[in-house]
Amino acid sequence: MTVIISNLDEFQELVGRHLGFSEYLTVSQETINLFADATGDHQWIHVDPERAASGPFGAAIAHGYLTLSLIPALIGQIFLVENLTFGVNYGCNKVRFAAPVPAGSRIRLGVTVASVEEIADGVQVVLDSILEVEDAEKPSCVAQVVYRYYR
Repeated sequence: MTVIISNLDEFQELVGRHLGFSEYLTVSQETINLFADATGDHQWIHVDPERAASGPFGAAIAHGYLTLSLIPALIGQIFLVENLTFGVNYGCNKVRFAAPVPAGSRIRLGVTVASVEEIADGVQVVLDSILEVEDAEKPSCVAQVVYRYYR
């Protein structure tokens, strides 16, 4: 269920709270190839499934930055901020790619509000984000992402 944040002041009450998980999203080989085309990163572990099958991961894998870039796409399934002028992705404090995302696997995002800080005309929200592959032992990406929401 999506958490509705109807007022930016409500973020203060959410510090330390796990807001939930997104639905699972399949990371297809086509998506990986499109990301490779967009970034120019055509390393064989990503775009050559035949060669990657005999490589270190046993399959083609998503780029780490592709995995990271899915956070904004999935976050809207977890919470929705209402009554704001706009919001921006302000960056990351820390990112680790702890395990691969094999092509064709399903991932989901979990989010906890780590901190909230007042800024001019809004709030800066730090989110502890975990992207995990379905049935995997370790998360694929652990990132502390920062958003700014403006009144």
